[in-house]
Amino acid sequence: MTEKSIEITSQEPINEKDLRIGVYVCHCGSNIAGVIPPGEVVEFAGKLPGVAHAAETMYACADSGQRLIKDDIKKYGLNRVVVSACSVRMHEPTFRACVAEAGLNPFLMEMANIREQCTWAHGHDREGALEKAKDLTASAISKVSFLQPLDMIKVPVSKKALVIGGGVAGINAALDLAEQNIPVVLVEKEATIGGVMAQLNKTFPTMDCSI
Repeated sequence: MTEKSIEITSQEPINEKDLRIGVYVCHCGSNIAGVIPPGEVVEFAGKLPGVAHAAETMYACADSGQRLIKDDIKKYGLNRVVVSACSVRMHEPTFRACVAEAGLNPFLMEMANIREQCTWAHGHDREGALEKAKDLTASAISKVSFLQPLDMIKVPVSKKALVIGGGVAGINAALDLAEQNIPVVLVEKEATIGGVMAQLNKTFPTMDCSI
């Protein structure tokens, strides 16, 4: 048995009238600011319910941007943070760590992706991109209003894997896991494995037998 961290709810939701949300709109150099004016998104966000402070920053992920967020959490008594910048996949851990260093629960931070999902995708339509950036930011603000503080706990788990489906994808997944010394059980409802591939006579480009 090994231990794995999971997230659990630890507190009740905050009362709406007590919300103090900070919103930070990133320029990301010219990646965002080259298509839309971040200041207009800031002005829009600052008027939304629960927002106590809104600001723009050249690079939110840089030390200067993170320092701004941390200082503002203390200065304005912020209890929620929204960062309108790039993808969650790229910098969610960065901003969670940032707000945690300022004493805020890391799970009370939400990101709006106004780069990959907005300015990069709609650079040909600046007006439309600006409206979408506002919508994405407003959605993140609405979501963060309902977030609850979470704690990390450890629970025992068995280091085993169950792969359902013995097609090509299932077989590859089982083999990859086995190569990592993880015990695997592969389950297939049919009498043989191989899925659709096993039904083919020859495969392109070698025209070899599929099985």
